[in-house]
Amino acid sequence: MQERISALKHPEMSLADLEKRIRYELTFLEFPARSWMRAYTSPRGHCYDVVIVGAGQSGLAAAYGLIREQVKNIVVLDRRPAGLEGPWKTYARMITLRTPKMVSGLDFGNPSLTPRAWFEAQWGAEAWTKFDKIPRAMWQDYLDWYRRVLALPVENNVNVTGFSRVDDDLVGVETADGRTMLARKVILCTGLDGTGEWTVPKFVSAALPKSRYAHCGEDIDFATLAGKRIGVLGNGASAFDNAASALEHGAGTVTICLRKPEFPRINTHKWMETSGFLGHFWTLPDLDRWRFMRKITGMSQPPPQDSLWRCVNFPNFKIATGAGWEKVLLDGEAVGVDTPKGRMTFDYLICGTGISNDTATRPELAKLSPYIATWNDVFSPPPEETDSYLGAAPYLGAAFQFLEKKQSTVPILNRIHNFSYGATLSMGLSAASISGMKYGLPRLIQGVVGDLFREDAAHQFQSLLDYVVPDITTLDLPEDRSLVPVVDVSSSGRGSVKRRFA
Repeated sequence: MQERISALKHPEMSLADLEKRIRYELTFLEFPARSWMRAYTSPRGHCYDVVIVGAGQSGLAAAYGLIREQVKNIVVLDRRPAGLEGPWKTYARMITLRTPKMVSGLDFGNPSLTPRAWFEAQWGAEAWTKFDKIPRAMWQDYLDWYRRVLALPVENNVNVTGFSRVDDDLVGVETADGRTMLARKVILCTGLDGTGEWTVPKFVSAALPKSRYAHCGEDIDFATLAGKRIGVLGNGASAFDNAASALEHGAGTVTICLRKPEFPRINTHKWMETSGFLGHFWTLPDLDRWRFMRKITGMSQPPPQDSLWRCVNFPNFKIATGAGWEKVLLDGEAVGVDTPKGRMTFDYLICGTGISNDTATRPELAKLSPYIATWNDVFSPPPEETDSYLGAAPYLGAAFQFLEKKQSTVPILNRIHNFSYGATLSMGLSAASISGMKYGLPRLIQGVVGDLFREDAAHQFQSLLDYVVPDITTLDLPEDRSLVPVVDVSSSGRGSVKRRFA
């Protein structure tokens, strides 16, 4: 797709022109520009105001949002090389994004920073009208440009392995290379599995060697699946993207298996895309939030129509409804899968079976996990509305921060803000989802910056006492007072300075 786009007519405005315009427009948004943050010092070394973990779309946008508020002593860390942050050029296997191309949020209201502006500066407005959704790899190219044009402070190849208490007001950010970076605040922008892990049913992992199965979120060498019989468990978008990838690499047959007796057709995620829900879900009482998300997660979400078409174009593709996997075993050289419809035989299995809510499985959160409050710790739904998956989700504060199960046990927890998919039950569709960022990012930034300001209230008051910059530069009046500027207020209420002449 990108090759076809590249062949279209070049626009009048070049990318260099757009970048020049962005630098100019950013000067329009500088207010308030005065530096206000306290210079925090520690005998243990340099202390960042905020360390952001993850340099994908959320991490980059969070960095820009902080800089806009004059919080510039920050760094963004990512364990992957530059250009490979996030899923877009790794395990994501869709052809295009699943969200509408007009989605916004990373731009913080600046049109010149939107994907459309970036696109049209390279291929023109006419090309923008010729496709429905942004190609997956192109989205990463946009993020790379966004990072470059805003000069965001990112360090790649830095793997965060844990957090420790340095002081009650300092978090130690531990890295795999043996460093402990100091931060007053930490923002976790760690994606879909940010508070858990990709899950494979235990009856699959216990029965098969790892060479015979994978999860959709893993690296898969699809070329090795050519000619083989592939079974895929799940009916979501990722399951179909992986099924299509196997078919496109020459798989012998691919069968999508799902528990439901009928194939789902309604996508509740599209229902969520309203300003009311995206902007204000997080303000609902706990029971209402629980009921909304229990209904949404309880409904099987179908793949996008184009992901389905991508598979059904192959005659060797099948969908088996009412065929949830019950047992898996090695049957000679094949893999036997028992379902309510009988045994199916495959050579390789792909599990599109989602993500857990279990912070203990995240290396960087494992030590803190016993102290992180979950919904099960603070909320009791009606007996008929219990849900073990939702109950294990972290119960977050209004600024996406972790809360303690028992107060004052681990004071640094509320300094760690969880802007990952695991925030969904508490905060709605706001993190690790492009369509939710327009509303989630400002809440995150205002929450973090607000905490920093309140924590420094004494310093801010002293700054007020020390403020001696005069607005009145002279009290001397000219001898001819008829030339003194005066304010003339028109009938519209607008004031203007005029000179009165004798």
